[in-house]
Amino acid sequence: MSDTLSRIQALVANGEVRISDHGHDELAEDDIRTSDVLAGIAVGLAIEDYPDAVRGPSILVLQRDGRGEPIHAVWGIPKGLNGPAVLVTAYRPDPARWSTDFTQRKPT
Repeated sequence: MSDTLSRIQALVANGEVRISDHGHDELAEDDIRTSDVLAGIAVGLAIEDYPDAVRGPSILVLQRDGRGEPIHAVWGIPKGLNGPAVLVTAYRPDPARWSTDFTQRKPT
């Protein structure tokens, strides 16, 4: 398992979470409940891990909502800090751009 994902999961489990303004906007735009994203991280699957990102470690995670529909969520941890987990964005992946299991980008 990804170290970044493990750290994010632990922070969320401890309630150390912040949702970016962009994250709030995207949740509303795609009709995704905050509670689904927070609950889904516990069993999320790491898709792309960016442990050395400029703003701090971040990760793209495949999660599911309460109906079992896929959600892609980008989580991060501010550079030089141990928390909080920051939900950068979350969206419903476009099947035209992703494999059928939503784990790999299709070639463009």
